[in-house]
Amino acid sequence: MTQDDKQVPDATPVGELSYAAAAGELDAIVRELDEGLVDVDALEVRFRRAIEIVEELDRRIRGTREKVDALMPRLAAIGEEGPPV
Repeated sequence: MTQDDKQVPDATPVGELSYAAAAGELDAIVRELDEGLVDVDALEVRFRRAIEIVEELDRRIRGTREKVDALMPRLAAIGEEGPPV
C-alpha cells in the first residue's frame, strides 16, 4: 500500500459515484475534519476530495433544476387543458 492509498480511502472518480454515495463520502470527510481525525499529511488530499464532491453535487443539482424547469410548462399546460372529456 502506498502513502497515497492511505490518504485516499475511496479513489473512485467522483463522477462515477451515485449522488447518495458522494454525499455520504462528503459527510464522512467533514466529520473527519471536524473531529480532527485527518492526519496533516492527508489533510490536503481529503480537502481536495471534498471540493471535488461539492462541485459534482452542485453540477448535478443544477442539471436537475434545469430539467425540472424545462418540464414545468408541460405540467402547467396539463392543468390549463382541464380534465379529459
